[in-house]
Order: sequence, then structure tokens, then C-alpha cells
Amino acid sequence: MSAPKHSLSLSRRAFAGFATISGFAAALGGFSAAALAAPGDGSGQAEWAQNYDSDQRLAVPRSSTPLLSQQSLAATDAAIQRYQQLVAAGGWAPVNGPTLKIGVRSQAVVALRRRLMISGDLDAQAGDSPVYDSYVEAGVKRFQARHGLGQTGVVAQQTYAAMNIPAQVRLRQLETNIIRLRSFAGNLGRRYVTANIPAAMVETVENGQIATLHAAGVGKVDRQSPVMQARVLDINFNPFWTVPASIIRKDLIPKMQADPNYLTDNKIRIYNKDNVEVNPRQVNWNSMEATNYRFRQDPGADLNSMGFVRINIANPHGVYMHDTPAKGIFGDDYRFVSSGCMRVQNVRDYVAWLLKETPGWDREKIDAAISSGERVDAKLAEAVPVYWVYVTAWGTPEGVVQFRDDIYQRDGLGQVASTLSAPPSSNAAPQPQRQNAERQSGSLQPMQDEDD
Repeated sequence: MSAPKHSLSLSRRAFAGFATISGFAAALGGFSAAALAAPGDGSGQAEWAQNYDSDQRLAVPRSSTPLLSQQSLAATDAAIQRYQQLVAAGGWAPVNGPTLKIGVRSQAVVALRRRLMISGDLDAQAGDSPVYDSYVEAGVKRFQARHGLGQTGVVAQQTYAAMNIPAQVRLRQLETNIIRLRSFAGNLGRRYVTANIPAAMVETVENGQIATLHAAGVGKVDRQSPVMQARVLDINFNPFWTVPASIIRKDLIPKMQADPNYLTDNKIRIYNKDNVEVNPRQVNWNSMEATNYRFRQDPGADLNSMGFVRINIANPHGVYMHDTPAKGIFGDDYRFVSSGCMRVQNVRDYVAWLLKETPGWDREKIDAAISSGERVDAKLAEAVPVYWVYVTAWGTPEGVVQFRDDIYQRDGLGQVASTLSAPPSSNAAPQPQRQNAERQSGSLQPMQDEDD
């Protein structure tokens, strides 16, 4: 399908994401930043260039508008018009240099200021001082927030990589993703859930407004979470986890060879075909004998890979949503860590929203079910639609243009639209470190629902 054509006319509303209309015009018109500096000592440097008071206007507001909505669709269309103007004006030049943070003086800061001004992340009147002040830091944090990066205010490899994706590529991302958004332009339901895989975020929507927002852990590149439409049917508190055969081969056997107490320490039991429990010492771990048995992990959020809760959704892919004992992943930029299922941050809030219209399941009942440590099931009075989508670029009614890494390479733009898969930097912890942390916690990553 070809990308939609858009007019080059630009309304005042289309500039909403930029600090000022004049600032954007200056960036497009080629005016030097020094020419826009406030009167000072005649050197062309603004008096406030040394000021360390940040500009709160640059903060990215949390939108209450659902990703899948007519408002987001209109905002994305406006963003396309803005980026058409940016591309026509020549886009932005690559920015390179050392690690930059508040207090640093470098010529690279001058180029950084100009880059931030062009994309609307810094007021053009901030000047072209080589000092990395709090205004630049606020602009960097805004840029990082719009690109799904941790808002450190530090410019290192990850942020440089995102800044150096050309404007024409960003435009093509928007044009590709507006088609995806249009496919959800109809009535999605009074209450529904949207899980945006590239953003690794889950939002619950009620009466056209976001009700709750949750970071998520989604499928790895080689074990991708599927794009699908499904329904949440029921919820298991303190669930068992039946270990898939592939994890028995790849994980359990090597772990038992290294540590004969691994299964016992992680509360994983072995059952034969007659559902009789087998002592781990009876299994020959130097062979594939273990694949003839069923392995089930006891409930318990301290060790069980599904944590306190599993949310069952009807789908042909055998995936579901769940809690996790490895909650540290929710603070990472890179949350592509699962085997297809989706881990949900603040899962109690998510479950409370799902069950709010199911009689007998208020927050007190939910907390009691979790605290009991016993397997308890709750069936929703009315199934809730859930949409797992793949959207890497979109606009918001607040005038903010959001971009996310094309982690599964589905935009058709190649690696140039992918930054989080770049070598790790100070902006994001290396993925292997996170995986090691999870191994040290004793938890295994669920791959698919093979539980009876």
C-alpha cells in the first residue's frame, strides 16, 4: 500500500509541538541562532546562556488521548505536514561528539542546540552558546521522552543515534504508521486495552480516555509478540507455570547439570505421564530424558515466572499477559525481553481495571486473592477487547511527535530506523546485563502457555 499524500500547507495548530512559531520559522529559514540571541555583551551570546534554570515548557505532557483514536490520527496527519516542511527545508545535520551533560563546554553543544531547535525540542532564542546549560538539558530530556529513551538529560551514543536518523526517514515512519492507525479508526469498544509493541507500553481505555498506563516487557526480536486482536476472558491469581519443552531443553537441563539443586531451589516439580511427582535425582540429566516429563513451577511471585497474576486472552498464538518477579526491566529503555508473552508493570492496577465491572471483584478482593498464595480464578463478567499493535511513530493532540525503535524491522526502512539495537551506552543498560540479573533472580522467562 502506498503512503498517503499530504498537502504542504501548514496550519498554526500543526506547529503546536514547537516552542514558538517564530522559533520554527528561524530554524527553517536558516537564520543563525546567534542572530536571535538576546542583547548581551556584543559577542552574539545570550545573557541567559549561562543560566541553569530549566525551561519547564519543554516537558512532554502525558497525553490522556488513546493511541488508537481519531484525535491521534488527526495529530499524526498534522505531524506528517510538519515533517514534510522539515524535509523540504533540508532536515537536520548529523550531530556527533563526546558525551554531553550539564556544565560541559564544547563546540558539539552548538550543533546540539541547532539540532534541538529544528525538531522543536529547544526554543530558537536559546542561543548558540557552547555551554551545556539547563535549557539544553531540558531540550534533550524532551527529545529523549519523545523517542522512548530514559530522560537522563545526558547525550551519549543512544541519544546521538536517535538524533542522527534523517528527517526524511522520520517522515516515512509517520506515513507508514498513519496507515496502521487508520485501520483502527472504527469503534473499538467502550472499554478496551491497547498494547503497543514497539513502545513496550499498555494502556487501558474507557469512554475515549486513557484510564491506566503501564510499561511492558514484550517479545525479543527472535521471539516476537504477535500483532493481533483478542479478548481478555479471565484472570488467574497465583498461577502455576508449566515449563515449555524448549525451555526444558535449553535451560533446565544445563542448569541441573551445573546445579543439582536448581529445581528444588526454584520450586519446580517434575511429573511423569501418570501425573506422579518424580524426584529430580531419578532423572539422568546428562541425556534428554528430562523431555519425557512435565515440569511445573509452584505459585509464588518471588520465583514464579508469571509472578502473582496471569491474564488470559483468547488467541491462536498461545500468548498471554502476566506479572513478573523481575520488575527491574520496567525501568529499562530496552524492554524486548520475553518470548512472545507480555509482562505488565503495576499489574494490580491493570487487573483492578479489568475487573471493575465484574461483581465481587473490588481491589480488596483482588489483594486478598493475591495474599492467599492459593490459585484463584476470576472470570470477567464481560470480555474486554485487547489490541496488540505495532506503531513506531504517531502524533498527540498536545503537539508532540513520538517515535519508537522499529525493533522488528516492519517499517521497511532498514536498520537506519533502529537505535535501541545499537551497541549499549550510558543511556540504556546492556541487554545481557539485564538477562544476567534475571538469571541471578532465579526466574525463567515464559515462552508460551502450555499450562493445563
